[in-house]
Amino acid sequence: MSRISENPYAVMVRDLIHRPGEMREHSIDVVVPEAFGNAVIAVPEGSELAIDGRFESLHDGVLVDAVISGSAKAECVRCLIDVTMPVRVEFQELFAYSEDEAFDYTVIDEHVDLEPVVRDSVVLSLPFQPVCQKDCLGLCPECGVRLLDNPGHEHEAPIDARWAALAGLQDFTQDSHDHNVTDADDSPETQEEKS
Repeated sequence: MSRISENPYAVMVRDLIHRPGEMREHSIDVVVPEAFGNAVIAVPEGSELAIDGRFESLHDGVLVDAVISGSAKAECVRCLIDVTMPVRVEFQELFAYSEDEAFDYTVIDEHVDLEPVVRDSVVLSLPFQPVCQKDCLGLCPECGVRLLDNPGHEHEAPIDARWAALAGLQDFTQDSHDHNVTDADDSPETQEEKS
């Protein structure tokens, strides 16, 4: 016996097979048995997807027109915080009665398996570069602080590497100037002026 009936994405369509014009609506809530997406954004394992569909019998097979809704977990690509994003996507797919090159999916043991269609539809709808909000400023390139949390955050302007060697001379010239002023104060002429 086929194991398709144990698949949480499988829907029995016995009442529609070879009955063109017959139609019914059916909704299923699937606890996702395996995460799908990518490293940046995915529908995690154990989350719930709601699939509200209309199943219509045609001459060639069963046409499924459905809306998928749920949520995905993501990491903002700019500031790296965790984000939960809503998922809502529609699909329309024909599940054929016979395996034919013209159709990608078929009716198997009086069931339609929505998993590959749901997976493809959801994954393709996920943003390639998710952000926590459109105007996210990201992280400070110098210290890594999240700029949205610290709007006035800034650092001193970096010293041009070509002039960095001269930065030490400023202290040296200041010390020399101070030393010369002290020596001048101790000179005999200065002593006479003081008295």
